[in-house]
Amino acid sequence: MLTLDDCMESATLTSPRPGHGFFARLKAVPERVWARAGFALLCFGALIAYVVYPTYPNYDSAYALVWGREVVHGIAPSFDAYRAPTQHPLAVAAGALLSLLGGSVAPHAWLLLTVGAFCLLIAGVYRLGRAAFGPWVGLVAALLVMSRLDYAFLAARGYIDVPYLALIAWAAALETAKWRRGGVVWVLLAVAGLLRPEAWLLLAAYWLWCGWPLRRAWRANLGTLARTAAYAAIAPVLWVAVDWIATGHPLFSLQHTSSLANDLQRTKPASQAPSFALHSLDGTLKWPVLLGAIAGVVLAWVYARRRAAILFALAASGLITFFAIAVAGLSVIDRYLAASALALLVFAGFAIAGFTILDRAHPLRRAWIGAACVVALGGAAFTATHLHPGYINRELKTRRELRQELARDVSSPAFAAARARCGSTIYVPNHKLIPDVRWILHADQDAVVARSSLRDFGATARGVHVFVDGASMLTNSTYGPFVPGSRDDARIQDPGPDLRVISRSPHFVTYASC
Repeated sequence: MLTLDDCMESATLTSPRPGHGFFARLKAVPERVWARAGFALLCFGALIAYVVYPTYPNYDSAYALVWGREVVHGIAPSFDAYRAPTQHPLAVAAGALLSLLGGSVAPHAWLLLTVGAFCLLIAGVYRLGRAAFGPWVGLVAALLVMSRLDYAFLAARGYIDVPYLALIAWAAALETAKWRRGGVVWVLLAVAGLLRPEAWLLLAAYWLWCGWPLRRAWRANLGTLARTAAYAAIAPVLWVAVDWIATGHPLFSLQHTSSLANDLQRTKPASQAPSFALHSLDGTLKWPVLLGAIAGVVLAWVYARRRAAILFALAASGLITFFAIAVAGLSVIDRYLAASALALLVFAGFAIAGFTILDRAHPLRRAWIGAACVVALGGAAFTATHLHPGYINRELKTRRELRQELARDVSSPAFAAARARCGSTIYVPNHKLIPDVRWILHADQDAVVARSSLRDFGATARGVHVFVDGASMLTNSTYGPFVPGSRDDARIQDPGPDLRVISRSPHFVTYASC
């Protein structure tokens, strides 16, 4: 009787057997052909999704475009703007290049880059799983990443986390495979370190990893150690240099992030970090996959410890960074655990398909196959019963429609006439609308002001005031001023007696005070 074990053996990607007929020819196709065909299909599907769901960059990425355009125009980027996000040098550089495409094209080009990075992320995870445990584990891990809609959702909204994770995945894959290690890995990690400072810990860890074999003869290898230390320092040094040039303060990003975290109530006591980390990982992976990942960690420790060394380090580095951020009092958000979640997804793939590394006669193999079937079926059932694609569709559609509506409102003749008559300053409830309004109108930092930053909440401010309109908009995740956790005063949405309406749309209302 043909068992699942026999099926997996006969379908192995790396050992085709000679034979005749259609299935024999399929088995004879090299793995690289299957991998390239799958990647091409993935890119095609992602391109279709990009066309079907056109949207706009999120708050942080919108600011990167604004800052990039300022750089192109020879203006110091306004990193110190009210509640501006932390600047990321590579994102600002990308924003500068894309801003040359024009105001209407650049945001969509940004999203095309992040969607492309999502495809590279999937490919990187496959290569990482394959390098550590074999092609079947790589395939399952890649499918698991695709099934976690959080990553696709981040790409569709232009988060820089996606290209950052793609760089990390490929660096880990190349180092695990011992292929083109060293120079290429240093480049990938350094570039990642210009997108997110969490990569600095990975750079330091990689320097120790490369330097540890040289410890006994460190005097003879002092030049190598110094050179690799310089590689590890490139990203933080460039980051500090950008801060220094733009603001005059070399540690501006660290200080600004800390103050912003306190202002937006994003800090967490160190004592709450473990529970918040577990909750965040559960939110990203979902508990069946998280349990499978934990089982995969144990199995990899027992049966493939050396193969999984890079994955262990990657998972640990994300957790260490997360707890360090909590202790330092900086913003604690679940996206900071994305690298750890990525490593855990590979371990979950190992829990499902890792039995392929064992000999056919191994006593654990059949039990592992049975348990893997249970885990896979349970995870599939959970995903099928908890997947809500309508939510993703609704969020992306709402984001697109609101951004287009905002552009129509602030670009209308009535809006321009009100600015000419009452003053060019535009007032918005809080920080949420600022980067998009600035991008649409090519406005500088002082031209768009948050009412929440004013002592009287804009009650006596002369100019044009934009408010969100409707109960649902008050807590809208994109532009709503009163999202959960917000402590802004309700008066930021109070027009006051001196303002008069000049235009109204389904979700925004514009007033003027002369």
